[in-house]
Amino acid sequence: MVVEDMTMKMMKLMEEKREIMEENDEEEKTKALFEGFPEPTKLVVGYALTSKKTKSFLQPKFQGLARLKGIKFVAIDLDKPLSEQGPFDIVLHKLIGKDWQQVLEDYRLTHPEVTVLDPPDAIKHLHNRQSMLQVVSDLNLSDTYGNVNVPQQLVIKKDASSIPLKVAKARLNLPLVAKPLIADGSAKSHELSLAYDQYSLQKLEPPLILQEFVNHGGVLFKVFIVGEAIKVVKRFSLPNVSKRQLSRTSGVYRFPRVSCAVASADDADLDPNIAELPPRPLLEKLARELRRRLGLQLFNLDMIREYGSQDNYYVIDINYFPGYGKMPEYEHIFTDFLLGLVKRNKYNNHLTTGR
Repeated sequence: MVVEDMTMKMMKLMEEKREIMEENDEEEKTKALFEGFPEPTKLVVGYALTSKKTKSFLQPKFQGLARLKGIKFVAIDLDKPLSEQGPFDIVLHKLIGKDWQQVLEDYRLTHPEVTVLDPPDAIKHLHNRQSMLQVVSDLNLSDTYGNVNVPQQLVIKKDASSIPLKVAKARLNLPLVAKPLIADGSAKSHELSLAYDQYSLQKLEPPLILQEFVNHGGVLFKVFIVGEAIKVVKRFSLPNVSKRQLSRTSGVYRFPRVSCAVASADDADLDPNIAELPPRPLLEKLARELRRRLGLQLFNLDMIREYGSQDNYYVIDINYFPGYGKMPEYEHIFTDFLLGLVKRNKYNNHLTTGR
């Protein structure tokens, strides 16, 4: 009877909240929907994110759902020792800098019961585009669902004048995509250039990585990974480059950012051969192997399918803790992931300590 009364009260409260929602803007709607419900905290997540990341990730709808599921987010004060804050079940972070990495490493040693997402040493592999893609290259993933490779590439650390000779020796085919070698999440690290001729290569700015451009129909697949969960969205990318176009074009063309959220291709009327998503079993195998080898839970892949091919795929970038706020259904996926993570940790601790 008590349960029925509580259910009726909650349903009535929800109905009242819906009426309020009709009169407010989207952000206020979400706040109104979730206010007033009991908040039985099951886990506490301390977060250290930039203000921009905090706004894009901790959206009102996400925080409201998290509260209903017993998840509490607490901002970490960077001016105070981390060990004096909390207690936390999980530490979620995306800050750069050696000092912060050392703080986290020390915290992990003194607080083994807390899950740090993700370990700083593991994240470092994704700060360098050479090491991030080497992991994929080492996989040599090929099965009945398709092949996954990385484009032919070359690292240039200095001396732009030497690039044409090094490219010739490596036998890379033009055009070439040039990306900053360091991927630190800054706007500059997302910039890329497309070089059409040998002479123009000297205009590039090392340190950088050069990749052979693979025609892919102008569509890129963003594969979001949250633990074992996978979500794929389509984004518009650079168009195909024909041999005729290559012979008639010269220079370096710069692109501030390709495949951003505003370039979504999910609802576009595209050729099915271009728009078809990579096979789910292939993505699951790829994600599982990368999670294991990278030691990471939160990342995404930029994948393309070679134009004219049904099963040749290339991973061209990996990003740590990407813009999950742009991922469909991220609120449910991420809250379920956090709850499952803590549940598994408690089970593992019980097995090892008996408590």
